Amino acid sequence: MATLNYSSTFLFLLLSTVLHVLLLGCSGKVEAYRFEEMTANLQRRSHVVSLSSLIPTGVCSTPAQGAKTSSGLLQVAHKNGPCSPLKEGNAKLHDFRQLLIDDQARVKSIHSKISNKDPLEDSAVKVPATSGQSLGTGNFVVTIGLGTPKKPCTLVFDTGSDLTWIQCQPCVGQCYSQQDPIFNPSASSTYSNISCNSASCNQLQSATGNSRPCGSTCIYQVQYGDGSYSVGYFAADTLTLSSSDVFPKFKFGCGENNQGLFGTADGLLGLGRDPVSTVSQTSQKYGKLFSYCLPSSTSSTGFLAFGSQVGTSSKAQYTPLLTDSNNPSFYFLTITGISVGGKSLSISQSVFTTSETIIDSGTVITRLPPAAYSALRTAFRQAMSKYPTASAYSLLDTCYNLNGYSTVSIPTIVLHFSGGANLNVDQSGILVQASSTQYCLAFAGNSAATDVAILGNMQQQTHEVVYNVAGGKLGFGAGACS
Repeated sequence: MATLNYSSTFLFLLLSTVLHVLLLGCSGKVEAYRFEEMTANLQRRSHVVSLSSLIPTGVCSTPAQGAKTSSGLLQVAHKNGPCSPLKEGNAKLHDFRQLLIDDQARVKSIHSKISNKDPLEDSAVKVPATSGQSLGTGNFVVTIGLGTPKKPCTLVFDTGSDLTWIQCQPCVGQCYSQQDPIFNPSASSTYSNISCNSASCNQLQSATGNSRPCGSTCIYQVQYGDGSYSVGYFAADTLTLSSSDVFPKFKFGCGENNQGLFGTADGLLGLGRDPVSTVSQTSQKYGKLFSYCLPSSTSSTGFLAFGSQVGTSSKAQYTPLLTDSNNPSFYFLTITGISVGGKSLSISQSVFTTSETIIDSGTVITRLPPAAYSALRTAFRQAMSKYPTASAYSLLDTCYNLNGYSTVSIPTIVLHFSGGANLNVDQSGILVQASSTQYCLAFAGNSAATDVAILGNMQQQTHEVVYNVAGGKLGFGAGACS
């Protein structure tokens, strides 16, 4: 079986360093330091990846214990993986082509929203929605409690959405099939509908662009770029995140007419910046501070934390968190450059300022401006020139046939942000398995230079991503989850 040996460059550096240390008679401490420094320099240039680590397994490597009991800390799992409370089956893990199709639908929706275009006007009517398939608006789920007595609700969490909503009885229109029992408002002693002429209802209409007429109670409706939708009452009930973190009169959508590509999740947890989002509604306790770590594999878990960071936050590197007045819900960042294999790519700053950049938990594959992606692709292909190429796979155009290889050496990819923050992309976010022998670069280019760039969730994996919304900054802390 073919494997990659260490490069001659590595051997030269190793021998040179050892010889230098011996000749100078340096102490053992200095010798260890120089060796570690040299190894770190090599690691900044390449990763040696076991291909088996990129293949999903059917066994959860972290015991699925549900939400942790500490304040504001929830367990995160890939919604289709073995650690998920949703038992949708692992067969969908291998439907990677459909995942990319759904991902592209989400990206087009984001681009349309930010550019103030609406190519899918009234899409809930025009686009047929199919229940039970993967949703392009998020891949990771958490379980929260809602109502009195509290009922567990497993929700996709999404930084690109504001309104939290769940399916509710009775389904006066139609409801898709979900795993948990559908929430029954009449069984909760703390449930109430929000009146139509209230400030909260006006706030909702401003946030969602909802112009639907209502009588005595406030009605919400949300539509997604793939034609999925949810319609129902804007309501309030008790939200429970942990035994000590309980929020009375939490405002959410109680959907009685829902259809689309939501899998078997109960609904969606909105983590955008609008006043109706979970981040804003819990701000008195958490101060608009939250973080998450997305696992590198569908067979392991991460976390979503409110009000405090976990693990690596003290070592996080921060970049300014920007706001676009035309799109105030999204989290904007500024990319300043990209390095591949330890070398900075020659990309004009205007490439990134022309497009702007957002970070999004629901987009899977990072989208870069065409010129930036072209430079990244060229450098990556040069570093991978010894491996046999394969045909493109959906939107991924840089692929390799690695049949017969057990390990490969891939170049490091570092995304540089304003303020000096660097995101050293985990190896799981660089090379992705598309088929049994086909592995592809997990980045894609936008169609136009003006399309907003999107930092997707695959490139965020294993990092604690810290959203200090009140402080106007976002951080990356490496190695926070596996």
